[in-house]
Amino acid sequence: MKIAVIALTTLLAGAAGTYAAEPAGTATINGQKLYTDAQGMTLYTFDRDTAGKSNCDGDCATRWPPFKAEAGAAAEGDWTVVERSDGSMMWAHKGKPLYTYADDQKAGDATGDGAGGVWHLATAD
Repeated sequence: MKIAVIALTTLLAGAAGTYAAEPAGTATINGQKLYTDAQGMTLYTFDRDTAGKSNCDGDCATRWPPFKAEAGAAAEGDWTVVERSDGSMMWAHKGKPLYTYADDQKAGDATGDGAGGVWHLATAD
């Protein structure tokens, strides 16, 4: 019985993580509190996106991978799920779709800030 309870608890905890309404966390980099994905990679916003719509496809999405939302993810508070042009889903915060940056090599890197004058850190305000 004890093993079954532990297994069920583990299963439910895993399922809860799949449907979490927020990114995995935040990090403080250069004194700014930033949003990160589950691996601690910095998240960014793109000035060419419009509220609730990603405009980063093709080569752009290769360099700036969308912060994917798992199947069944649901909006909660400032966090929403945006459907991309390819039908996949991604997270947005306050209507701004979120991305990682392919050139960031490890958790805590924030090398995409200011890229092209249109990419910015997703700050936790």
